[in-house]
Amino acid sequence: MRPFLRTSIAICALSLLALAGCDEALMTSIVPETRPVQPEGLSNAYVEPSAASLDLARYYEGVQNNLLTRGLLRTDGGGPDTPYDADDLARNFETIAFYSEYPGHAVSAGGRRTSRQLSRWSGPVRIQAEFGPSVAPTVRQQDTARIEAYASRLSRLTDHPVSTVSRNANFHVFVAGEDDTAYVQNRLRQLIPGIGQAQLDLFDRLPRSFYCFVFASAPNSAPQTYTRAVALVRAEHPDLVRLSCIHEEIAQGLGLPNDSPTARPSIFNDDDEFALLTSHDEKLLTILYDPRLKPGMSADEARPVVRIIARELMGQSL
Repeated sequence: MRPFLRTSIAICALSLLALAGCDEALMTSIVPETRPVQPEGLSNAYVEPSAASLDLARYYEGVQNNLLTRGLLRTDGGGPDTPYDADDLARNFETIAFYSEYPGHAVSAGGRRTSRQLSRWSGPVRIQAEFGPSVAPTVRQQDTARIEAYASRLSRLTDHPVSTVSRNANFHVFVAGEDDTAYVQNRLRQLIPGIGQAQLDLFDRLPRSFYCFVFASAPNSAPQTYTRAVALVRAEHPDLVRLSCIHEEIAQGLGLPNDSPTARPSIFNDDDEFALLTSHDEKLLTILYDPRLKPGMSADEARPVVRIIARELMGQSL
């Protein structure tokens, strides 16, 4: 069976990043509390999932078990069997940060790779967890803690303010199930009053092959500087796949939207080998937020700087 996980994440995430990239009104990941503060008139009080949601959970459990049986979804971050050097790191950074397999406003059937300018956040990233009614309290508590720990890790890696909040977020991470479509759409209308129906429809009737996605936006005045992001993680996923989605979607929402078949060890590879952010991926994020790089840089402009940073990180001479 072809691995579904990484391919599905990459396709959906990239198409949504493209949709959101030019309009600040389109877009807006996590709280210390088990239950985030909810707006008046909209409740996410726990409701047991439907039979259809439980059936989907069994399906995803089977997919995860299949991948684990094949030695995939590694959580070790890489080791002696996955060596890489500064040249590998620089090359992979360029592919993952500057290129997109899915240009334009929808998934491209032609699979073209198009160059883009470096995009990232300039202001603080304030992440808030959002949970659908079908998400059990124990899962809410677990995922809130996971996202909080991950945000702290990302802040250390990037030396950029990334934190979790319970209000005034600009990066919302929804953990929601099949039964939660209406709740998520209504919540998005509150968070992003100008959001269009086409964007809301993305959260409805997703194919099983779409595991999770993220989309980020920037203002027209600074199109390479993200100001808002929204991610969706299916609540029906078993624990490891759900955590894998959290790791990849938040990292992609920070400015690493692409995948590369040569990136190893990495979650930015559609082979499903690694489930969680690796040592290689940590360095990609460090490069992305290095002050020597600027939003709006082209790949050609950034390449010599990236080469220097990569060699510094790997302890190799220039």
